[in-house]
Amino acid sequence: MKKILLLLTAAVFVLQSCIINSEIVYHSDGASTSVTDIDMRQFIAEMKAMTPDSLKQQKEFGDMDKLPTVWTSVFDIQKHEGKLKTKDPDSIRIMKKIFMKANKENNEPAGFSLKMDHFNQTDYNLLSSYNKKEKLPLDQNMFNNWDGKILTIDTENFNLKNIEETLRSKSSKEEAEKVEGMISMFFKSIGTTMKFENKIKSITGKHDWLKQIDNKTVQIDYDLKAMYDKEAKLKHSDKKIIITTE
Repeated sequence: MKKILLLLTAAVFVLQSCIINSEIVYHSDGASTSVTDIDMRQFIAEMKAMTPDSLKQQKEFGDMDKLPTVWTSVFDIQKHEGKLKTKDPDSIRIMKKIFMKANKENNEPAGFSLKMDHFNQTDYNLLSSYNKKEKLPLDQNMFNNWDGKILTIDTENFNLKNIEETLRSKSSKEEAEKVEGMISMFFKSIGTTMKFENKIKSITGKHDWLKQIDNKTVQIDYDLKAMYDKEAKLKHSDKKIIITTE
């Protein structure tokens, strides 16, 4: 789990040059599978342009380059590295359902991806408990309530709270204060796509940032400027959005 934290935190600090896209698939059995892709190609190109050897000096990027390029569970990664310390059965079960892989383009690092495979409500509760301790910058929409037919979205989760808390927890006091005033400049693009195995029957509630793409898909595109503009007014901003599937 520490490797996830190191890589995601490294990505957070360079998000002004990164694109984050998440996809959550809601299964009819009440579980869901989420994949988060962090595209770091622009950042890596900028680093190389400024100082060709700069990436080699960053431990986090050295760790990313050591990641397998195919989906591999966190359990197998830590076991292979000889860093598997926990014997707690719940932690091991969760670690076997979280996968990571490095993404490459022309044999060069391009970013990395994180997958949480077929998580049920118990799994998310455990992950949420862990997140309170370690402050993982996860998409809060992963914790929406899904029962296999109805998804209840709390639009108060349409923020970057987890990422902000990660920045603050991993920064010095001076850095945290500086970051807090510049947070809206840190992100290039963040979006979440939600897909359902069954067709959408109805959607109750509206929000400017959420739209239906087709009969099985909705999408959230964060308006980062409006998010940090206290005077910004949304046309639609219902607190709850309820999506009912067939």
